[in-house]
Amino acid sequence: MKWLWPVALILLTGLQYRLWVGEGSLAQVTQLKQEISEQAQVNEQLLERNRVLSAEVKELKQGLETVEERARHELGMIREGETLFQLSTE
Repeated sequence: MKWLWPVALILLTGLQYRLWVGEGSLAQVTQLKQEISEQAQVNEQLLERNRVLSAEVKELKQGLETVEERARHELGMIREGETLFQLSTE
């Protein structure tokens, strides 16, 4: 009977070690929950970016006004019969 207490104490210590320090410990679970939360935020940002890009692609496919606006602003293109005036701000 004297050997039962030390064995029980060793088992209890081993289980406590695993609970607090080992694989699947409370600290590890808390860290994983934090990582999941951070990844969910990143995913939400990427989903919003994808929504914006999808809307932009849809708009470019449907209307020529957006294409024309981009051509004017990004490429400096003008329509036939228009005159381009550039003003210097010096």
